[in-house]
Amino acid sequence: MNIDVSNAAAEAGGPRNYAGSLGFKIDLSHGDRVGRVSSEWFSRPDDERFLSLPELYAAVRARADRATARTVISRAIHVEARRDDAERLALIVPGRETPVAPTHWSFGQICSLVGAPSSYLRDLPAPLAAVNLQHGLLSHRAELIKTLEAEDGRIELRAVTGPDYGRIWDHELVAAVMNIAGNGTGDTRWKVPGVLDWATMTHNPFVDVTKETTTLYASDRDVFLFLVDDTHPIEAGRLPNGDPDLYFRGFYCWNSEVGSKTLGIASFYLRAVCMNRNLWGVEGFEEISIRHSKFAAQRFAHEAAPALTNFARSSPAPFIAGVKAARERIVARKDEEREAFLRKRGFSKAETAKVIATVLNEEGRPPESIFDFVQGITAVARAKPHQDARLELEGKAKALLERAV
Repeated sequence: MNIDVSNAAAEAGGPRNYAGSLGFKIDLSHGDRVGRVSSEWFSRPDDERFLSLPELYAAVRARADRATARTVISRAIHVEARRDDAERLALIVPGRETPVAPTHWSFGQICSLVGAPSSYLRDLPAPLAAVNLQHGLLSHRAELIKTLEAEDGRIELRAVTGPDYGRIWDHELVAAVMNIAGNGTGDTRWKVPGVLDWATMTHNPFVDVTKETTTLYASDRDVFLFLVDDTHPIEAGRLPNGDPDLYFRGFYCWNSEVGSKTLGIASFYLRAVCMNRNLWGVEGFEEISIRHSKFAAQRFAHEAAPALTNFARSSPAPFIAGVKAARERIVARKDEEREAFLRKRGFSKAETAKVIATVLNEEGRPPESIFDFVQGITAVARAKPHQDARLELEGKAKALLERAV
């Protein structure tokens, strides 16, 4: 479908209104590929996939409502095991008469806290594992630990952390997202993404949200959400053939109320999302994370949640201006100027040659503008097998683009 790209709002630096369009022609020769969402999509079973934000919120809020967090003396915990059930191990926690069954995750946590090898204890019969774990609790020097217990038919120990663990509940993060994204399926501009058609290189934002396509996930130990604004593309300059270079805004965020990971939010611009939920043509990637330390809840309220809201409501004008400035700023017209430009910025001779050759191969001409060099650098970075080397190159590309404005 041919798309009308004439729109007054876009000329003023805002997103174009393509509502009703069947799709958007996308060029993926620029930007990065980010596989984080794809990894989540690939690993989640059906019972961890949700079709809307209210459904996800209800699930994680319900388990929080059933939970009780307490700080107890570690040496007062009694490990119980029965000889007639070599697989069963439970804990008698101060303040409870009923045994508490540890989850796989919380068993690993309590082993880690007392310095016991969890993989070894899991292979032992329960009575032997109980003796070793009890010894660790009795000699635990920190004395206090924080438990998270949930009652749903039976009492389950969901988490064991240090006493200063600052819990951010999963439902708090989901609620913050709902404040800007509604149900996450189309009642606001933020929604579960559509799908890229590789045959036509067209991103179709209008795809039914199913267990296969959803990007809203939660397990017994974490939550992960990915949403985009893919019905309002942003035009940031033109491609060499004259077509508009279209971007969408997107973000993903994650948390674990039981301590398996930090809370984090990543925001970016991207060009498409494929069926496997890889992100293509990513630019302007920014990420913040918050460890669950003593004041984590306050940091979430004062830093992370406002940052998410600010990104959702912010104008893309600075991003557009940065891309246009980088496209227009010519820094090299001769081979020796290209080499000098990169070598002065810390690139090795081999890296310099790869960047120039990559742009020549992908664009059919050598790099001239800052944008050309940035795209070449990120393309070379994608081929790096080691993350540290890749991140170093991507950091140089980002700094170069920021200096263009």
